[in-house]
Amino acid sequence: MLQFFDINLPSEPKPRKLRLLLPKDYESGKRHYPVVYALDGQNLFQAETAFGGRHWKIAESMARMPKQLQAIFVAIDNAGANRIYEYAPYKRGKQGGGGLEFAQFLIKELKPQVDSSYRTLPGPDTTAIVGSSMGGLLSLWAGLRFGEVFGRVGVLSPSLWFNPQVFQLAEHDVGEKSKIYIAGSSKESSRMASGLVRLYEALERGGFTEEQVRVIIRDRGRHNEAFWSREFPKMHKWLFG
Repeated sequence: MLQFFDINLPSEPKPRKLRLLLPKDYESGKRHYPVVYALDGQNLFQAETAFGGRHWKIAESMARMPKQLQAIFVAIDNAGANRIYEYAPYKRGKQGGGGLEFAQFLIKELKPQVDSSYRTLPGPDTTAIVGSSMGGLLSLWAGLRFGEVFGRVGVLSPSLWFNPQVFQLAEHDVGEKSKIYIAGSSKESSRMASGLVRLYEALERGGFTEEQVRVIIRDRGRHNEAFWSREFPKMHKWLFG
């Protein structure tokens, strides 16, 4: 059941679209569910709003998931022209730097609203943040910075090159550690595979174990929703399985 809401972010004068997908058996039961906060909401459920007309097919994938892997998805549309500002945790020249503000909105405003309005499992082991490209960069950073909130992190084709400071963050033993799934394809760009190898090594130095991190480099797949839609079910099953 896909629902649509308008939400207000502190930094914007006009509402932003939020897309909320409830599990297929939500209305007929009393069970509480994990929650996945997903970025670039336009690209996750519907071809008519997705970049290039292709989407992640999350609703279709979740319809096939077994009962124990069902979750509530809270997908926030990106900021359009301000997407890079919002998804980059660190400034790069005149771009980026709004990642902390956006993460704090998720943690301090949106998550409490969702937890009070729906039957959620609010703990870190049942709260995820997922994204791709710049959204993957922000998801990774948020999982490293706020592991006490986002205990499950899905990172697809992250734009590590934009904010290489995340490598240093990954190396630090920051305390509460998330379970992180990271995937990309060697066909995306000349630096994707090497960046993911470097990230894995940094996470290893930061104390993450093989049970906490999975880094996968596919030998096929482009930097687009078609690749991410294929990777999503594998990611979800590993994070919550």
